[in-house]
Amino acid sequence: MSIFRGSGVALVTPMKEDGQINYDVFDRLIESQIEGGTDALIVCGTSGEAPTLDDEEHLDAISFAVKQTKGRIPVIAGTGSNNTEHAVMMSKEAEERGADGLLLVTPYYNKATQDGLYYHYRRIASSTKLPCILYNVPSRTGTNLLPETVARLAADQENIAAVKEASGNISQVAKLARLVNGKVDIYSGNDDQIVPICSLGGIGVISVLANVAPRQTHDMVMHCLEGRYEEAARMQLEALPLVDQLFIEVNPIPVKAALNMQGFNVGSPRLPLTEMTDAHKKTLREAMTAYGCL
Repeated sequence: MSIFRGSGVALVTPMKEDGQINYDVFDRLIESQIEGGTDALIVCGTSGEAPTLDDEEHLDAISFAVKQTKGRIPVIAGTGSNNTEHAVMMSKEAEERGADGLLLVTPYYNKATQDGLYYHYRRIASSTKLPCILYNVPSRTGTNLLPETVARLAADQENIAAVKEASGNISQVAKLARLVNGKVDIYSGNDDQIVPICSLGGIGVISVLANVAPRQTHDMVMHCLEGRYEEAARMQLEALPLVDQLFIEVNPIPVKAALNMQGFNVGSPRLPLTEMTDAHKKTLREAMTAYGCL
């Protein structure tokens, strides 16, 4: 059974001026996303600056999202790590705190073999009853989770439920869809490939764009799932200039700047990420205005 169908937002973690999590703003973001039609919250992932959250902060943020969401939409917790046993511990804790699913990024820096990835994910998934979404993002991790490995995991581990595919390689996504043959859900991990991936059998997106344009992102996916690909393609192409600006600097620098422009006061990223340059803020603001989300 799918964890969700539609648009899952890769939610940012708002920070105060002193760098601590701003839970008042976090609550506002959650309510805004639910009101905007978002189908799932993904917390403490890349956009949520998981690498700079300590374990206590990370787990408290998951607990808060679960509590504030009140079961209205699924909460998916980012608990991946390049330390397998640390990922196991975080995944167990997320389950205890009420998360509905897990997002597990491929191990970064270690550069595991495909066998290593198989046993890493098998170990984590077997430690929890929660459905697991494997997150393939080679540009950030240096490791590419191949379709054959996903198919092997899907055959051997029942709660491997989905893949967030952010390789950017449509041919790889097509091969993945053929090999898993519906046993694993596929979500686009790139906002500029929502419609192409849905056309290959994907059922949604885990989206940065949805932070600032939740309704449009949800509607784009729904058009796909209901067979209205011409309208979905139009929306995809209209979104491209804004998507480009949301990745003109490394995520989540631009999306935090964008949310600040919208009045959410999510603060600055934690070091080693920095504030967006003034020149890029100008082009981001122009793209947001043109798209109608500012």
